[in-house]
Amino acid sequence: MSDTPPDRLSTNPRSPHFNMDVLQRGIGIRFKDGVRTDVEEYSMSEGWIRVAAGKSRDRHGNPLTIKLTGPVEAWFENPAQEAEAEKPTDAE
Repeated sequence: MSDTPPDRLSTNPRSPHFNMDVLQRGIGIRFKDGVRTDVEEYSMSEGWIRVAAGKSRDRHGNPLTIKLTGPVEAWFENPAQEAEAEKPTDAE
């Protein structure tokens, strides 16, 4: 797995942009010079994020979301485990 997060990612398991392996590493999102922790979905190339609109729910019980546009930056919170496994140890 690379150290570059995907261009588009969703936390909704029904979305085609959902990826559990990437989400388990932890994704940090900076939107308009502020770090956001409530992002449901993002697209860096299109420049938008989706966030929950308060406590409102749709008829299926899913949170209603709104799309906010602006500059989006994403990064991994945790390093890739494959990269750590490839590092030689001092005991060798």
